[in-house]
Amino acid sequence: MDEDQSRAMGVQPLDGIMVERGWSNHDVVAAVPPGFITHKQVQKARKGRWLTANMQRKIERAVNACAAPDSFALEELFSYRGSRKL
Repeated sequence: MDEDQSRAMGVQPLDGIMVERGWSNHDVVAAVPPGFITHKQVQKARKGRWLTANMQRKIERAVNACAAPDSFALEELFSYRGSRKL
């Protein structure tokens, strides 16, 4: 298996949550301070491109800021756990 295929995790639960709530990538990015995450990082998270654990936690914080007062656990957003190293 080549490296690109091993990093593709498939569409994530995050995508379904965002579609259900009518959020765009911009809505999630705008919920946190400027420079915290980018639109491209949110898109990668939605489509299942492999992310580090740190980036998954950033996405979780941004989604929870957008969803307040509701909140989501990391396990509800991603079907895999990122690691510190590849």
